[in-house]
Amino acid sequence: MAVPKRRTSKSRRDKRRTHKKTAAPNIAACPECGEAKQSHAACRSCGTYKGRTVLTDMEA
Repeated sequence: MAVPKRRTSKSRRDKRRTHKKTAAPNIAACPECGEAKQSHAACRSCGTYKGRTVLTDMEA
């Protein structure tokens, strides 16, 4: 079985990991109340999604 001859340096290890980052979630303005909300999710302040009320008495 193959065994590494030298230890992988921090620089080489980190170069390999440069593409393994997570992206920030998309933030959009709610069309009903104008509050910032995550895309494709119900608004936490007014409880609407795609023009319909989906959250009653703010379950979220």
